Amino acid sequence: MSNQHEEVLLRIEHLCQYFKSVKAVDDVSFDIKKGEVFGLVGESGCGKTTTGRSIIKLYDITSGNIYFKGKRIAAGTKSYKDAIANARMEMKKVSPERKAELKAFIAQQRQEIKAAKQDHEKCDKRFVTQIQMIFQDPVASLDPRKTVLETIAEGLVIRGEKDKKAIEEKVFRVLEMVGLVREHAGRYPHEFSGGQKQRIGVARAVIMNPELIIADEPVSALDVSIQAQVINLLNDLRHQLGLTILFIAHDLSVVKYFSDRIGVMYFGKLVELASSDELFAHPLHPYTRSLLSAIPQPDPVYEKTRERIKYEPLAAHDYSVDKPSMREVAPGHFVQCNDAEFARYQKELGIVNE
Repeated sequence: MSNQHEEVLLRIEHLCQYFKSVKAVDDVSFDIKKGEVFGLVGESGCGKTTTGRSIIKLYDITSGNIYFKGKRIAAGTKSYKDAIANARMEMKKVSPERKAELKAFIAQQRQEIKAAKQDHEKCDKRFVTQIQMIFQDPVASLDPRKTVLETIAEGLVIRGEKDKKAIEEKVFRVLEMVGLVREHAGRYPHEFSGGQKQRIGVARAVIMNPELIIADEPVSALDVSIQAQVINLLNDLRHQLGLTILFIAHDLSVVKYFSDRIGVMYFGKLVELASSDELFAHPLHPYTRSLLSAIPQPDPVYEKTRERIKYEPLAAHDYSVDKPSMREVAPGHFVQCNDAEFARYQKELGIVNE
């Protein structure tokens, strides 16, 4: 593991991504420091991939803010609109003094909406290309009608580079960087294995010289032996190019090996966030414990006695009165919990409040 820098490269604040009535991502906040690998884990459908796609602006976010290198690159307006609607409802039954306050509040929220739209529309597209994505399915993410050279060079061409010789040399160099050879440049995707196709996907991202790579389950479609090769490749490129990586996966054993910090998502919400070692040593949220209990071990004796923990939200939590929020239980260890759970988790960790 490389030393983490204190500089925050990416900050997500209260990200919501709704598709009509479906809350795919609901009030998610975290930051990624420059030079680290941040793992985002959870079962299928929990919102991991949607979070990644929202960051790279494949979706217009519903509400919240996304900052990259201190600059807001995406902003949603639903939270401001909801606040205006609530204020208007309140205005019907309050005193004149309070009504004046609410009018000022509504004007402020309108300014926030205007600023959000401006930041979203004026965001420099070249600036956003410093974030690149490696997609989950190496077959579906490559155009079968384009050669490897055309596929990898497409981003450079869109960015405005016209020197064909210089583009070819960059493609050849990045192909060798990911473990392929320059002769592969003239071939088509159907001529490659799954692992080679994913290497082409990595090359397509790396050639843009990004600062942040979003790796969306880059090894889930590959054989186990090939998974290790691709993970090692990403690790080498991370150190070689000084990359920061958001690593999305559901295989916790892979995430533990590769990540500095890990965020656990369930049903669109972030339920726990801690360093890799801390999360595996002291999992606190019942869902995290359930995920960890599902990791198989290459030990037949252990497997015979392994207890599989089942997570049932209604049985695990009573949020009828005491509502949960994301709280720092220990330094750097955040958990979605209410007051009673917070006290219990701190007791489990041996933290005594004066």
